[in-house]
Amino acid sequence: MDDHLHPSFDIEPLNCGSGGGSDADFNLRIASIFIILVGSSTGALFPVLAKRSSWLHVPKGVFDFAKYFGSGVIIATAFIHLLAPGLEALSSPCLAEGWSEYPYALALCLLSIFVIFIVELIAFRWGTAKLAKLGKAHDAHGHSLGSHAAHGPEGFEQSLTPPKNEKVASQASSDIESSGEIHDHGFEDTISTQVIGVGILEFGVVLHSVLIGLTLAVDENFKILFIVLVFHQTFEGLGIGSRLAYLELPRRFSWVPVAGAVIYGLTTPIGIAIGLAARASYNPGSTTASIVSGVLDSLSAGILMYTGLVELFAHEFLFNKEMMNSSNAKLAYAVGSMCLGCALMALLGKWA
Repeated sequence: MDDHLHPSFDIEPLNCGSGGGSDADFNLRIASIFIILVGSSTGALFPVLAKRSSWLHVPKGVFDFAKYFGSGVIIATAFIHLLAPGLEALSSPCLAEGWSEYPYALALCLLSIFVIFIVELIAFRWGTAKLAKLGKAHDAHGHSLGSHAAHGPEGFEQSLTPPKNEKVASQASSDIESSGEIHDHGFEDTISTQVIGVGILEFGVVLHSVLIGLTLAVDENFKILFIVLVFHQTFEGLGIGSRLAYLELPRRFSWVPVAGAVIYGLTTPIGIAIGLAARASYNPGSTTASIVSGVLDSLSAGILMYTGLVELFAHEFLFNKEMMNSSNAKLAYAVGSMCLGCALMALLGKWA
């Protein structure tokens, strides 16, 4: 037969072992450590510092945009940037046949959602019991008249006795720093519920950030992935930073939001540095790497899904009396900002 009837294709052999990382653009890969450090740190620290600053005078509308935009980013990250890669990694041809007989990525995601729910349920019951001893009430779902969502940025705890002056609460400034004063309510047991909620979110984001840093360090399509990840990490930083900015903590714990933002900013650069150091032996498509990244991505997806749909969607909108009673324009602005963040982050999933 003629050769043209049986064309030959150069099929790249499957590499399921160690090695295989690209050395191209090595200097730019080193520079990416510092560029992404700046981008991710700026995104995470801006909401935290702007909330506390007395000289930035950031309009509240701008800060609200960053807050809701970041919420949309978190939700898109869960589905597009975590669950999809987790499904892909655990269906890799490098894995044993047993991995393809059951949707392990979806099962791990489901497991993560239930574990996070149980942890928060226990923490909430423990905190509520502590408050009851102090004669306080904690309205986590914002069902009381005029209340806010405790898990969202408007969270607060209230006394069983009515406040002496309700008019003060209605006097809102157009600058965010004037409303960012941290109040000491005389009880600190509900700190656990706040910190656990944001801590769970940061844990999921940090795992994801380290993994994409490792991948960026050795990926052959480095330039495209690098550009996308600069935006990816900055947007994601806005999401985690807006959660950290609204933590209501006693003054001696005022460093916690800043520390959380700094930790987030460092994770991807650390992942890149580790990947570059181990580029000769690290292969993101290897059997071990596929299992580790697939499992961690799937678990992180569940964490961010729960946080996004329960803590952000439900508590900031459906259970937030202030939001539900607000004008149509304010509600549309918040939902539009969230949809924009979700859409842009989902679009980035085409390349990363």
